[in-house]
Amino acid sequence: MSYDYPFAGLRVLDLSQGYAGPYCAALLSLYGAEVIKVEPAAGDWARGLGPTYGDQTAISLAANRGKKSIVLDLKSEGGRAVARDLAARSDVFIEGFRPGVCARFGLSYDDVRTLNPGVIYLAVSGYGHQGPYADRPCTDTVAQAFSGLMSINSGGDGVPHRVGHYIIDCVTALYAYQALSTALYARRDRPEGRFIDCNLMQAAAALQASRITEVGLEGVAAESLNAPAGTYHTSDGFLAITLVKEEHFGLLCRTLDLPELADDPRYTNFADRGTHMDILGPLLQQRLARETTEVWAEKLRAAGLLAVPVLSHGDWLNDPHVRAIGACKTIPQPGLGPMAMPEVPGTAAIRPDDPRQAAPALGQHGREVLTGLGYDEGRIRALAADGAVTLPG
Repeated sequence: MSYDYPFAGLRVLDLSQGYAGPYCAALLSLYGAEVIKVEPAAGDWARGLGPTYGDQTAISLAANRGKKSIVLDLKSEGGRAVARDLAARSDVFIEGFRPGVCARFGLSYDDVRTLNPGVIYLAVSGYGHQGPYADRPCTDTVAQAFSGLMSINSGGDGVPHRVGHYIIDCVTALYAYQALSTALYARRDRPEGRFIDCNLMQAAAALQASRITEVGLEGVAAESLNAPAGTYHTSDGFLAITLVKEEHFGLLCRTLDLPELADDPRYTNFADRGTHMDILGPLLQQRLARETTEVWAEKLRAAGLLAVPVLSHGDWLNDPHVRAIGACKTIPQPGLGPMAMPEVPGTAAIRPDDPRQAAPALGQHGREVLTGLGYDEGRIRALAADGAVTLPG
């Protein structure tokens, strides 16, 4: 065991698809675990989301780094038998089906712990495995809407908007990884395993804990925090301005050459300014539109204020600080060549030759996985002939 790869020797069976479950499993892989990913013949559906590169997409590449892929037909007895054999030898079992589906495959928690009493079983779902909504389908967008996240993300048009990224899938993966890591730590002194229910609905709420707590205390959420903090047009882009202390408003007014606003009784504190943002906001916007983003960012930073240009992902990749600290590395991906991949904070630094960085082709490791189970060539061929397993050409 090492700080870089503390999960070396840990065996993980990943039946999940999309991003939440797979990315959780990818984090285990980056920390040294052996992760075997079971996919249907058509592949994890994330392999078809967005522009495709062979049998990969950017989503599947990020979510499946370092795994071994095997294609199994879980609707066949042969495919289910292989999955059960893998589950019996795994420390962690991850699935992302709707509640009840794994039971139909003979792979529910009760089924798996009969084979493997110490297994840590993670079920990733939309609304959890209990309650009236358990059977409802849920996606990242649905979770953003249901959790209230969209309600606090309205644009200038006043319409609630989704965050333009699968943010709830990402945070669900992180909470799932946290829960698994905690359970694995506890299992050192306990012989039995554990069932972990990690769902998008609760992850989305946990992400917004302070806002939901505020509503519980006040009855309603505050209209805005730290007004006039926000995003403003400049002459050539956008600038995000954050105010943390009351005195920051005076600094902002003087830097923008609007000192009279600092003395206006309507803008005495954050609460008063929030109430009058319909007047204050346009005044600030009119002044900020006169100069470029970079000019204002430099002036505001020099005054001790928090202000940063709104970057695109391309801007971030080319930013000198990002480059200086190696926050994003170029790594090889078989069939694709070099590609950019952000470092995961806290993991060992990316090495271009590290096999943990490559995402597997569909079914790439089928024969290797079956051989590792002790299957002889005759049995492997029989499974392939029956369609229970699809081997790479």
